Amino acid sequence: MAVHDNRLIEGDCIELMPGLPAGIADCIFADPPYNLQLEAELWRPNMTKVDAVDDHWDRFGGRASANPHDSFEAYDRFTEKWLSAARHVLSDSGTIWVIGTYHNIYRVGRIMMDLGYWILNDVLWIKTNPMPNFRGVRFTNAHETLLWAKKSKSQKRYTFNHHSMKRYNSGKQMRSDWELPLCTGAERLTVNGEKAHTTQKPEALLERVIVSSTRVGDLVLDPFFGTGTTGAVARRLGRRWIGLEQEKRYVELARNRIEAVEPMPNEWLKAHTQDPPAPPRVPFKRLLEEGLLQEGDRLTHVRLGVEATVHDDGSISVDGMRGSIHQVGAQVAGTPSCNGWRQWTCTCRDKGSVVLLDELRKAVRGGDGSAQT
Repeated sequence: MAVHDNRLIEGDCIELMPGLPAGIADCIFADPPYNLQLEAELWRPNMTKVDAVDDHWDRFGGRASANPHDSFEAYDRFTEKWLSAARHVLSDSGTIWVIGTYHNIYRVGRIMMDLGYWILNDVLWIKTNPMPNFRGVRFTNAHETLLWAKKSKSQKRYTFNHHSMKRYNSGKQMRSDWELPLCTGAERLTVNGEKAHTTQKPEALLERVIVSSTRVGDLVLDPFFGTGTTGAVARRLGRRWIGLEQEKRYVELARNRIEAVEPMPNEWLKAHTQDPPAPPRVPFKRLLEEGLLQEGDRLTHVRLGVEATVHDDGSISVDGMRGSIHQVGAQVAGTPSCNGWRQWTCTCRDKGSVVLLDELRKAVRGGDGSAQT
């Protein structure tokens, strides 16, 4: 275990992140202040006060400023600073999640893109039990938005557990709208009967974030750690974590909460919270080396019936067009790309049956150098 693993560090994330090792985080989850701009207390029709977010850490530019844009400018400076610092700690194959509401998420998204992040998805957390709009002057705010991004447009590798996420959607491909309740009941941390944190997120939300974009043993960093939801879920799911938090009143609560978490068994985690590794790559030429194909054999395009000739260097040709099974397949079909393994058929040498090239590839992957079909 590295010195920074599974550690809560007290302090300002903008100051702390540049001092952490570069590229240490496989994933960042950030729940920054939303800059809600509340100007007055909120009251229900029965004259009970709404427990709204009025913490000092959610104030930017001063409430009494004559210029309402002061708050936006201060918030934008703050956002640019922490997102820039986050780039230092995010690995070149990592991703970042940022959650917010209409108050801030559009400003955050613009700054992320300006800094070079590349947004992969915006995910809606649809609250099944949202707080109503008591004055009845606008729609109930029933969702929050999560931006999921990689470090740059050119970044080729990042984790997405496509198959593992299906179990959250009845076996179907996971959607970008997640229906989950607010954090309530026994999960909600309290101090003397009052909420310990005004914006504590439900563990179910962090579970989806962590399962979707990390593998067992990966490190998740949360720069706005609060009462430790990210750390608690990461520990339960066998991921390492780092939490940064400047509010002393949250630090001890988070530590106690995380220490009480029992990690799930490692074998269960690998089976249920990450996709299996990708199968080994098989070059087409390997089929010739294994004797499954020979120079001069003919392949047939599964949809168009066009025939191609196999060459000893692993290329194929059709009417003067020569290249890989993917390149020639795309040229024949007039498409920008093609998975040649599933577009060309051949005749098995030993059985005489017609099969997709993909069947020969599977035979090579399952063999030990003497593949059979």
